[in-house]
Amino acid sequence: MKTLAHTFLSKEEQDQLVKCVKDVELKTSGEIVPVIASSSYDYPRASHLGGLLLGILAAICIAMLLDREDMWVFLALFLGSYVLFSRLLAAIPELKMPFITKREMHEEVEEAALTNFFIHGLHRTRDLTGIIIYVSVYERSVQILADKGINDKVDPKVWDDVVAEITKGIKAGRSGEALCDGVKRCGQIITEHFPIKSDDTDELPNLIIDGEAL
Repeated sequence: MKTLAHTFLSKEEQDQLVKCVKDVELKTSGEIVPVIASSSYDYPRASHLGGLLLGILAAICIAMLLDREDMWVFLALFLGSYVLFSRLLAAIPELKMPFITKREMHEEVEEAALTNFFIHGLHRTRDLTGIIIYVSVYERSVQILADKGINDKVDPKVWDDVVAEITKGIKAGRSGEALCDGVKRCGQIITEHFPIKSDDTDELPNLIIDGEAL
């Protein structure tokens, strides 16, 4: 079954993005890896919070309809509603969104981007020149992280503008094009400091979708 990450880009967009990365890396020793994840976290607290709030509301409404003011009836209605709604929210992630704060999503995406940076070996390149463009589809969020070799010469804040442009393109329905433009911009930023070397090799995958290298 296809995940959110696998449907985020069409097959043609995936192929174009891989080609874009390869073309950019012909000019730089940097390694740019777009990573697309369905989500950065499963947010179990949101399921419980949503189940609690919706369970209370449902129990009150049902008790009023039944004209029952008994505490034990209300408790039974609440427990049944809580279990129903919490499981429903867990099964359908889109329903959790109202119960997740923007701050919580931002923190989880930041942590997931850093985790993926290490999981996929971007810290192991020869010259410490790995760059991850991390897209978390559920949170509609983008993060860019660069390794120490790049950060020693390029202000990490420069990636904020690239993130903003990619995010703008995704919101406009141009996900594939926006990511290609982001890859090209990253390449332009680092090529001056890290031009291609005669013995350069392609050290990392050119696209990773939900942990699968393409």
